[in-house]
Amino acid sequence: MTIQSKQPSDIRSAVPPVERPSARAHVIRTDAEAIAVAEKLAAEFARDASRRDRERLWPTGELDAFSQSGLWSINVPKAYGGPELSYVTLSKVITVISAADPSLGQIPQNHLGVVAAIRTVSDEAQKKLLFAEVLSGTRFGNAFSEFGAKRAADFETKFVDAGDHVVVNGQKFYSSGALLAHLVPIVALDDEGRAWYAIADRGAPGLTVIDDWSSFGQKTTLSGTVLLDNVKVPKTHLVPGYKGYDRPTADGAIFQIIQAAVDLGIAKAAIDETVDFVRTKSRAWIDSGVDHAWQDPYTIQAIGDLRLRANAAEAVLEKAGLAVDRAVADPDEKTVAEAQIAVAESKILTTEIAINATNKLFELAGTRSTLAEHNLDRHWRNARTHTLHDPVRWKYAILGNYYLNDVNPPLHAWS
Repeated sequence: MTIQSKQPSDIRSAVPPVERPSARAHVIRTDAEAIAVAEKLAAEFARDASRRDRERLWPTGELDAFSQSGLWSINVPKAYGGPELSYVTLSKVITVISAADPSLGQIPQNHLGVVAAIRTVSDEAQKKLLFAEVLSGTRFGNAFSEFGAKRAADFETKFVDAGDHVVVNGQKFYSSGALLAHLVPIVALDDEGRAWYAIADRGAPGLTVIDDWSSFGQKTTLSGTVLLDNVKVPKTHLVPGYKGYDRPTADGAIFQIIQAAVDLGIAKAAIDETVDFVRTKSRAWIDSGVDHAWQDPYTIQAIGDLRLRANAAEAVLEKAGLAVDRAVADPDEKTVAEAQIAVAESKILTTEIAINATNKLFELAGTRSTLAEHNLDRHWRNARTHTLHDPVRWKYAILGNYYLNDVNPPLHAWS
């Protein structure tokens, strides 16, 4: 399905926009259907995942299949024609896709987060308009973070009022999904310093996306630099994102739980690769007294430990999904803090098992597992890259302050 590759010679080139889908996306109706669709897609995505990583091939066809499947609209409210499925299910979907290809699992993260934000902060007219876009198969990218800021939430991108539209200027980086998005939500500040999502058309004049993502992991998240030179955004597409954080809402926890699900998927894939390699390719150690690597008692113990910790992380992720569902249904200081704490616990465990499992893969599988032909280092590279999204050392601080001092987590997209 993959048809497009970017080579070093054009790494700094501006990427033209993609056409909107010619057919409406499918609308999923049940949790069971969502999981079944995710599993079917994952089987297809896994086939060329290693090659896409090795050659940095854009998942063009895979992404179209993914967004047309209905999985990108599963948190659209029922009142607007969407499935409004549980965040437990949404997390499972992202985990399943990420186990096949974590770049594909990461791409819809900001799309789904923006859908959640629209539910929280938009008026009725804007909800009807933008949810209809999502249900039709429109993909949101993102232009949130800025490379040179002191802190992640320090933004220099701003917009000015120009009547029926605003004009946006600035520069963004870490823009996952922007290369092949149809609409690009831009975090931009108004003249009062409040952050909005200015959702621009990907082909808007002055909006340039440059293919310069060079990380050693998560290579095909379709990220890059976004340049904004007097980009016009209609006020119908100007979403007051700041309202999701000036009072308790589940918006931050939703952005975070998707990150945790990506990490769990990476961990599960690494453990599966370890088991397969040990059973089919690894040799028994000279002093083990056994004929096969899979009979080594230390290897057996280590695999058991990895599965246990992955299962624990998965259970806590499900608990977090339930807490997010409660906070979405009834947002107040208590339910939102409980959701944030449950998601922070999940983020810690999924980060740690992703790093541990991708390290243990080589220790247990042995030297031949490092051969380039297997490309197993992609699991470690993906885990190490994605888990840097926000530091788990601060998650421990949030938990300790909550349990010891009754201090609720801060309200922002990283908490």
